[in-house]
Amino acid sequence: MAKKKENPNRKLIAENRKAYHDYFVVDEYEAGLVLTGTEVKSLREGRANLRDAYARIKNGEIWVHQMHISPYTFAYFGNHDPLRVRKALLHKGEIKKLYSKANEKGHTIVPLKLYFNKEGRVKILLALTKGKQAYD
Repeated sequence: MAKKKENPNRKLIAENRKAYHDYFVVDEYEAGLVLTGTEVKSLREGRANLRDAYARIKNGEIWVHQMHISPYTFAYFGNHDPLRVRKALLHKGEIKKLYSKANEKGHTIVPLKLYFNKEGRVKILLALTKGKQAYD
């Protein structure tokens, strides 16, 4: 089986390989993230981890939990909390569609990849997933 080629317009920061092992990917959505300056500088150094991350929809907004972005080493003050809850940016119609699908039994929203697009903006690839059983 041939491996998919990575999009040349993306610079990969972090990937959640464990999600592909633990879940069936039903649908994927590309979203922006609301970040602080020190978080972006830390991401440019490649210091992020998506292993335990998940997303929740609350009050019509998508929030990413447990995504670890290490503190920026050269910041003297005003550094960020590594595990703070971050807001993902999607269109209202996409959020409604995702909300209706995510409420079905066994479905969850999991971040798969974190990357810079060709304009230099941080994007996150969110996936609607269904959990695998032990025999899968």
